[in-house]
Amino acid sequence: MRLPFESSTPGIARTKLAAFLTLNRTDLAVIDNALIVLSEMIANAVAHGTPDQDGTMEIGWSIEDGHLLLSVRDSGHGVDMVPRPFDEDSLGGRGLSIISRVADSWSVDLSGGTCVRAELTLA
Repeated sequence: MRLPFESSTPGIARTKLAAFLTLNRTDLAVIDNALIVLSEMIANAVAHGTPDQDGTMEIGWSIEDGHLLLSVRDSGHGVDMVPRPFDEDSLGGRGLSIISRVADSWSVDLSGGTCVRAELTLA
């Protein structure tokens, strides 16, 4: 789906993802983790990425073989896509660290903008 490239987008996406996962009878702990991961992915795109020509970004999810797959794509060209160590005094910069701790796996595809993907096990 395409959503606005704005700071309010994580909330919109969380609502839609929570409804999707609830309809698919997903465990509440997995829903909580999925909402955290998706929020961080979108927040990183808004903070560091570039909107598409229409001012949006592409957000998607699916369930495949017992896993939830999440993706966020923007038109930017990501650099330094490495999780930073947690610093108790830091007010930001922890998005990828949170994603790497909560998701079972994640990756970045830089061929055609920046697409961050994450996977969570449903069982």
